[in-house]
Amino acid sequence: MIDVSHLTVVLGGRAVLSDVSLIAAAGEIIALCGPNGAGKSTLLRALAGLLPDVPTRDPRRVVWLEQGARSAWGLTVEQVAALGRIPHRDRATAQVTRALQVCGIEMLRTARVDRISGGEARRAMLARAFATEPEVFLLDEPTADLDPAAAHSIMQLLRTTADSGRTVVVVLHAIDLALRYADRVVVLQQGRVLADLPPDQALPAAAAAFGLAVGIDPSPRLLSPC
Repeated sequence: MIDVSHLTVVLGGRAVLSDVSLIAAAGEIIALCGPNGAGKSTLLRALAGLLPDVPTRDPRRVVWLEQGARSAWGLTVEQVAALGRIPHRDRATAQVTRALQVCGIEMLRTARVDRISGGEARRAMLARAFATEPEVFLLDEPTADLDPAAAHSIMQLLRTTADSGRTVVVVLHAIDLALRYADRVVVLQQGRVLADLPPDQALPAAAAAFGLAVGIDPSPRLLSPC
């Protein structure tokens, strides 16, 4: 379990989060949704223990993947994934190989991370998180830069990860992914929790946060994998 209670965060003189409480249990995927500037990334950082006046976290047990995470050096994909072993102070190769496999990029292990596509680089950063073998994953937009099939693949991986008894808290702008894969959808608006609901009840609150209507759209669309 990981949690914050009645959290208020003021940055640059502005209240980014106001009286926010959240508990994420083992076996859950919690999707944090809401418009830009709602406080989603700040809440994730607070859960990771990266803000003042919040408890620090054991980096062997809690992994945080920031939004738009990139490698600034010309490392290979395998070397990027191996960075996930730093909290353990070891060079365990089996965990790195397993992380590359589950993230679908083992064939790229010797490729330089700055010479592959943005989506592949995003998977390399995700593999770094999996190589740590944490109990809690805190992931900020892990499906950004991915094509639709790859985005569903990553969310299926996170679903399997949660089902194995670990905790996943993920920031998503793709409401359809949140509704399909999450156990709970937490909707934030202007730094406050607007709703914390099961996915089959969360759509009206999510629509309200974005200023959109809810309705039936009969237009053809891509379907998620069976």
